[in-house]
Amino acid sequence: MNREARPFLPPVPKASGWRLFLKTVVARAYPRVIGQQRERSWIFFDVFLSILAVSAYVFVYRAIGAPEEYVGFVVVGGAMTAFWLNVLWSMSSQLYWEKESGNLALYIMAPNSMMAVLLGMALGGIIATALRAGAILLVGSLIFHVHYTVGSLPALIAVFVLTLAALYGLGMMSASLFLLWGREAWHLANLAQEPIYLLSGFYFPVKNLGFWVAVGASIIPLTLGLDAMRQLLFPSGAALGFLSVPVEVGVLAVLCVLFLAAARGLLGYMERVAVREGRLLESRR
Repeated sequence: MNREARPFLPPVPKASGWRLFLKTVVARAYPRVIGQQRERSWIFFDVFLSILAVSAYVFVYRAIGAPEEYVGFVVVGGAMTAFWLNVLWSMSSQLYWEKESGNLALYIMAPNSMMAVLLGMALGGIIATALRAGAILLVGSLIFHVHYTVGSLPALIAVFVLTLAALYGLGMMSASLFLLWGREAWHLANLAQEPIYLLSGFYFPVKNLGFWVAVGASIIPLTLGLDAMRQLLFPSGAALGFLSVPVEVGVLAVLCVLFLAAARGLLGYMERVAVREGRLLESRR
């Protein structure tokens, strides 16, 4: 029934400020969480294919007589690949694909913040990806008989949270860059996938790359995050670690601030360019 037929109905208050921000975050996270429940076959194949990749490294390490802790390193790294792939394909490339599907103009015109849109994507992606990462960790640990010795549970939780915050901050920043670069986003995403596996030390201690290479790779949050988690999960992790856990926690905290601040600045620039010139919504030669 329309408003003229029922004039006594009060007007619906419009959300603004932090309420609008939170509603946008929840609204954008919702489809990612629910979508995982509707496509359960994706979870099976994501876990199955990741276990195959982990198994290859485990068999190589056991064939050459590597320390048994390396098997645990591989399982933990294989679980964390789920978060990296989510950031690469569902965060960094997201705005580019939204432009291709015609939704980016709606995001730009909407009164909500683009930061809230990407934060909702990040939170929804973390929840959905955590299920896959947990399944990979559980199945890999059971198959390969990995034993963990948690040195400090609060420190482990802090490292994990800071790693994800910095990683998804990097994804938000990259989303603007990929959009500004246009069609090259797809090629850049493909190009970045395998080098990150190497530089972040997904399947081996990053310390083995050498000090300066490891320092350069530390700009990727997963590098220090994985190294710190391994030090806290395995007895010999400290001996194979790159830096001490407190130092790596401090660097991760700095990366969180830097990437989130850069993401906010780039998103603001992107919105200004879209409103002033329309270059993000139309192809111009």
